[in-house]
Amino acid sequence: MSDSPDGQSSGPRQHLVEVGVAAFMVLLGIIAIIGSLRVGTGWGAEGPKSGFFPFWIGLIVVGTSLYNMVRAYTHGSRKLFASWMQIAQVLKVVLPLTIYVGVIPWIGIYLASALLIAGFMRWIGRYGWLLTLAISIGLPVVTYFTFEMWFLVPLPKGPIEDMLGL
Repeated sequence: MSDSPDGQSSGPRQHLVEVGVAAFMVLLGIIAIIGSLRVGTGWGAEGPKSGFFPFWIGLIVVGTSLYNMVRAYTHGSRKLFASWMQIAQVLKVVLPLTIYVGVIPWIGIYLASALLIAGFMRWIGRYGWLLTLAISIGLPVVTYFTFEMWFLVPLPKGPIEDMLGL
């Protein structure tokens, strides 16, 4: 494979991605262990303390992830994991969804959903404004009636819903 300037045949290698995922899992395991040590990992009068099982799970996660990290680095495939163009396509979905989840507590699920749907329809789908507005407004309205009115399940609301008295 030769690296081309358009990024088609260049990108991270499989073994490096696997090492990165394993390192992230080691970090999560260490966080679980530290949190467990803070609340207690021993045995109390009622049985195991609240950190007992998370502590051991954290140790297992750290141990197996270190094994996976070493194995991926020494014996892992050196093939291309994905081209930079493919990764960019995935990020076109992951980044807006991350922002969507992050803004729900402040603006509510209905407005956030309308903005997400409209953004995806215009940016990725290249749909016209009429269809984009109809679906991006209509779907949250249908969701509101379905969950809030019929099933009586409250979903996170923001200032717009408060102003409308919903």
